[in-house]
Amino acid sequence: MKPFRLIPDATIRKPVFIYMISQRPNDPVEDDGSSSTPETVEGNEGVPEQAGEDRMSWYRDRVLLVVVGIVLAVDQLTKYIVVETLGSRSVFDRSWPEDGFFRFTYGTNSGMAFGLFQNQTFFLIIFSAGAIGFIYYFYRSHSMPSLLLRLAMGLQLGGALGNLLDRVRAGKVVDFIGVGGWPTFNIADSAIMTGITLLIVITFFSRDEKSKQGDGAGEPVP
Repeated sequence: MKPFRLIPDATIRKPVFIYMISQRPNDPVEDDGSSSTPETVEGNEGVPEQAGEDRMSWYRDRVLLVVVGIVLAVDQLTKYIVVETLGSRSVFDRSWPEDGFFRFTYGTNSGMAFGLFQNQTFFLIIFSAGAIGFIYYFYRSHSMPSLLLRLAMGLQLGGALGNLLDRVRAGKVVDFIGVGGWPTFNIADSAIMTGITLLIVITFFSRDEKSKQGDGAGEPVP
């Protein structure tokens, strides 16, 4: 007669053995499509890790740094040449040529464009520093700035730094480009205006493209 056992040993060992195997960390886990991790969720480009990688650092942006460096170097070099050549002349002989639609005329401006805020050096330094900070913020607010946007930001930033350097060093800005009856300006002013114009064009076409995409999305599918 066989000994009576309430529960066979194999009945107990087999489930425990299977459970221990299923819990081994080195075994690959089959994906049933229900996982919500960034690796298994399709179209999960918005996770913080990927967003951080897409955001460009300004000190690694070669286009931005090259444009800022060129604008700042050309601005300071032209101002130095004008001061050394035309600055030593009398007040009534600081234009070359003396007449004409386009000429080089040495002059200084302690205010903003069109003679505003004269002799307000401290205020203008704070204003220029704030403008530079806004340009940096605007650049950082775009995860992947386009080439034209980086060019526009570089022109504005290089021009703002050029005029800020003049105000900190001498309390005034050197102007020397005369066109017709327009007030004299410099390379930094030209770079700032070009960058602003380019930024307006980029913003206008970007909004126009978004409006077209919105109109296309609203059309019924045949």
